[in-house]
Amino acid sequence: MEPPQDTSENLNDVVSDDDSSPENTNPEDHENPSTTLDPHISDTQDESSDPVADQQPQNTNSNPADPGPPVRRRRRRKRFFTELIANSSLSKNRRPRVSGLAKEMDTEALIAVSVGFPVDSLTEEEIEANVVSRIGGQEQANYIVVRNHILARWRSNVSDWLTREHALAAIRAEHKNLVDAAYNFLLEHGYINFGLSPAVKEAKLKSFDGVERANVVIVGAGLSGLVAARQLVSMGFKVVILEGRTRPGGRVKTRKMKGDGVVAAADLGGSVLTGINGNPFGVLARQMGLPLHKVRDICPLYLPDGKAVDADVDSRIEVSFNKLLDRVCKLRHSMIEEVKSVDVPLGTALEAFRNVYKVAEDSQESMLLNWHLANLEYANASLMSNLSMAYWDQDDPYEMGGDHCFIPGGNERFVRALAEDLPIFYGRTVQSVRYGVDGVRVYAGGQEFCGDMALCTVPLGVLKAGSIEFVPELPQRKNDAIQRLGFGLLNKVAMLFPYNFWGGDIDTFGHLTEDPSMRGQFFLFYSYSAMSGGPLLVALVAGDAAIKFELMSPVESVKRVLHILRGIFHPKGIVVPDPVQAVCTRWGKDRFTYGSYSHVAIGSSGDDYDILAESVGDDRVFFAGEATNKQYPATMHGAFLSGMREAANMLRVERRRSLNLSNKVSNDFEKCDSLNQLFENPDLTFGSFSALYDPHSDDIGSHALIRVKFQGDKLDSGHLCLYGLMTKKQIIQLSEVNGDGNRMNMLHRNFGVKLVGRKGLSNIGESLISRIKAAKFNQNAGEKT
Repeated sequence: MEPPQDTSENLNDVVSDDDSSPENTNPEDHENPSTTLDPHISDTQDESSDPVADQQPQNTNSNPADPGPPVRRRRRRKRFFTELIANSSLSKNRRPRVSGLAKEMDTEALIAVSVGFPVDSLTEEEIEANVVSRIGGQEQANYIVVRNHILARWRSNVSDWLTREHALAAIRAEHKNLVDAAYNFLLEHGYINFGLSPAVKEAKLKSFDGVERANVVIVGAGLSGLVAARQLVSMGFKVVILEGRTRPGGRVKTRKMKGDGVVAAADLGGSVLTGINGNPFGVLARQMGLPLHKVRDICPLYLPDGKAVDADVDSRIEVSFNKLLDRVCKLRHSMIEEVKSVDVPLGTALEAFRNVYKVAEDSQESMLLNWHLANLEYANASLMSNLSMAYWDQDDPYEMGGDHCFIPGGNERFVRALAEDLPIFYGRTVQSVRYGVDGVRVYAGGQEFCGDMALCTVPLGVLKAGSIEFVPELPQRKNDAIQRLGFGLLNKVAMLFPYNFWGGDIDTFGHLTEDPSMRGQFFLFYSYSAMSGGPLLVALVAGDAAIKFELMSPVESVKRVLHILRGIFHPKGIVVPDPVQAVCTRWGKDRFTYGSYSHVAIGSSGDDYDILAESVGDDRVFFAGEATNKQYPATMHGAFLSGMREAANMLRVERRRSLNLSNKVSNDFEKCDSLNQLFENPDLTFGSFSALYDPHSDDIGSHALIRVKFQGDKLDSGHLCLYGLMTKKQIIQLSEVNGDGNRMNMLHRNFGVKLVGRKGLSNIGESLISRIKAAKFNQNAGEKT
């Protein structure tokens, strides 16, 4: 068969560059004239935001004559950090001990573990919430059983709102206090009664405890911002969301693609649900009735000439690659033990061991090893030379188990449902966040938005770029963490074809390249035919290739992808048609992200995620997003859970402030009441004026306290008392004047005394009151004896 004709000149009609959407239209973003496309096929925001209804995949010509190479199991994942913490309490607590427990309790404990709870201890958040009176002991053990039961009960039916009464139903009455503590904690921290089912949405329209709370300004309508907003509204907060784009979702973007009678939904940003066990998006999918498509964990690989990789060589290099990572793990363990704070690039360490052990010396082996390195760069959105050898996989102990899945129709189905009915102001790019003891002021698009607190959910790339001014500046500790953490790049080419020519029995296949520096260019293909509604293929670009990719025209990029595909399928007698539409992402140029997701760079560690999550300004400005989640960074569920976390933190702060204010008011009332008691027996009274003298001095020039009592029907208590400091001599002179009006004139004009409320008295006045109280107390004590 003759190879298909080169039709690249016609690709201009179907290829578009994703950064041509309205949200990125800046002159400096379009320096290359070749990316200026026909407006009929350019990526407009309205077109890119419509999810596609579920359709049956089109599998025309879906059974190639050649069955292809043997398949290998591969997954985008990170490994081996668990060896570093093998003796830590964390690793032990992640595995439930089931001996001696009833089967039902085993199941409930496993569910708790799947959402991040340790087996037999409390989380830091539970300890801070004082869920038990004492850490350790039988009360804590009982609490954990109760908490796990409540959690499992709701997870068994996530469509309903679990009430406190339902939670108590299966637990003995003597544990009611534990039920209240566990239920409140799980509810307020978003472990139960969250999501998008009708019952949950209806219940969350009002404050769950009937209390109206503070105003919050949320910066960014990505997943963390949307989730936090919904949770805050249900807690009684008043929220407003400011979003620079013209759509919600942030780095989750689903593009509707269509042409020649085919249609599909392409996830150009976040796409894979990485581990469905305990994943909040699994809950949302159940509530919304969305099917999950398991990503089949098989991935055939092809050489540059299109031939299948030899199965024995493939297996041998995969084993060697994993051994290299094992050796790096042992090396870093000893380095951290012996020399603190030493870090080197992961790529350097791997290359050193590769040379020492002479791994992958021939051409095909070398290409295979580079493919695995490209896969690692994809997992971390980073070059191997930028990854911390010590902590690059610090989040592995927390990895959610279960299948990796896609959502038919794209993840924007979640986004639209989460954004529904929220007060989102689009096209409001935030320039400045100013904060102080009186609250926050956020400036966006020439407008000022005021609140008691603010939640910043912008990507780490935006914080690194300094696009938002913080006044005062962020603490140096936080700025240092922002600079230390890495924020890398992953790009995609989404192609909609007239039919599926690659087959329907796989979800992924890979391609090797001879150029090590371009190992990440179109190294992995995802087939979306089974869940997008049409014959959609997505090519990934990782590592250094992802950076260079943004300098290429989209037409040239698609030509290269087609060259690879035709090299693979043409020898099998399968014609690869031109796509009816193609889109190239440009996440690095996107001024609302400047990259894809975070990673632990050289010199950084997991602690920097925690530092990014810290609030500033005495709990006025909070931070959420995947780069603030140490356990689940670089994931959609990590962003989701960070929004829940910060909503709980804001509730805690608001309650503390309300309690402090209540105590302050109570103290003020107590002060006023005790002062009124002192004035029941004044040293001198005339008209509406009363005076108390310093009991420690008979000097005519000593301080004295004057009180003026104003009467009025419109006053809440029927009267108002104001106070002032004078000398004893001045008070005697004032008492000799007739009429309260004349006395007030003399008070202000002759003596310059300004009357104040009880709280306005100076330190001198407070000291005088203390001496008067002490004298009265001693006098009363003497009379009693």
